[in-house]
Amino acid sequence: MTPDGHAAPAVAQPVTRATVDVPRLRRLLGTPELEWLVERVRGRLVAGQPLAGAVCLAAPTPGQRSAVERLLARPPGGGRSLTVRLEAVDAVLRRSGTSPDGLAAAVTALTGPVTPLARIRAEEDAAWDRAHAPLDALVRDRPELADWAARVRDDGLARRLGRTPDSVHTLLTGVRAALRVLPADPAVSLAAFAARVLGSAHALDDGTPHATLTLSGIRALTGFADGSGVEWRREAWASAGLLKDELSSTVLTLNLRGTPALDWTADEGEPAVLTLRQLLRRPPSTASPVVRICENPAVLAAAADALGPACPPLICLQGQPSAAALALLRHLHGKGSALQYHGDFDWGGLRIAGALLRRVTWRPWRYTAADYRAALAGSDSRLEPRPLTGVPTRTPWDPDLAEALTEAGIRVEEERELDLLLSDLRGRP
Repeated sequence: MTPDGHAAPAVAQPVTRATVDVPRLRRLLGTPELEWLVERVRGRLVAGQPLAGAVCLAAPTPGQRSAVERLLARPPGGGRSLTVRLEAVDAVLRRSGTSPDGLAAAVTALTGPVTPLARIRAEEDAAWDRAHAPLDALVRDRPELADWAARVRDDGLARRLGRTPDSVHTLLTGVRAALRVLPADPAVSLAAFAARVLGSAHALDDGTPHATLTLSGIRALTGFADGSGVEWRREAWASAGLLKDELSSTVLTLNLRGTPALDWTADEGEPAVLTLRQLLRRPPSTASPVVRICENPAVLAAAADALGPACPPLICLQGQPSAAALALLRHLHGKGSALQYHGDFDWGGLRIAGALLRRVTWRPWRYTAADYRAALAGSDSRLEPRPLTGVPTRTPWDPDLAEALTEAGIRVEEERELDLLLSDLRGRP
């Protein structure tokens, strides 16, 4: 009986050649004319179906009809098709002593052991469960990756990349080793990290299965936005402190001081672009009590135009925080600077702000629910409101902000707040 109370299907039991008169069986059931019948029976055994009822063959040949007649010792009947009851075949095999254990044992002796399809599928499912076990271990290490791990399992990404259970297990074991120690702080070379953690400097090269899955997990860790292309991948790796090189990651600044080059640009009131290489080798030696951060270059350019050398220190992320930006902000925060952030009032802007907050402590710079509502109220009525799009996100620095955006459904770009932000930078209310 099965667990639900139904009769268990007849399934071939292990047999030995000694229980079956194989030469006689081949003459009786193993002829080419009865091959179709043997295949039908084996198909039922594989499917876990009982060997009962009739099987039919459309348009049989005279030889196939004669073979059934010899097997059953009676005419198989007329008609265009040929019908054979499996119980009758089983009875013949048992009575004759050709196969004392019946039809299932006979077919097994002729064609080899039969593994029911349900067992095959159960074994395959168990193998794939074992293959994905490193994901479960990773979630125990990093609970914040639980949703990502579930997606990888459900959408079959690792299965498509690895193809076999053993390969997938090896792949996910490496991905777990990488993600459990990311983000890297301080930032390190991507190749050096791959060599140390995965045993090969090329394990995280573009296009490798390890790179595809690890980069997907990094986006779940850091909130890095969707994208494509070489530059996007470089910045996505950098968001987790993994550097493809030290020169491609940069940050845009205005009126920072603490190196000869920065002092010169601050005296001129001109923006400066700092590379990660510069920041790792010679970071600013001084830090202002307050450093403001904006999302868009237009804000920094306007501040340079309007205020020049009089503008207080300002850093622009230009979208997702780069490795260079994170290195600079952490350095300034470590030297005592209070960081204040402003960005776009839309889901993308809030996601950038959240990603930054997970890496560096900052306070909002006119970036709260009250500021958003004030921006809506003060918007130029001649400008068409821009509807909010994208996937909502949380705003841990002010939970009411996400609710306010959801309620209003309107985005407000940072540039539309330019006059207010410049007023703050001038030091006037």
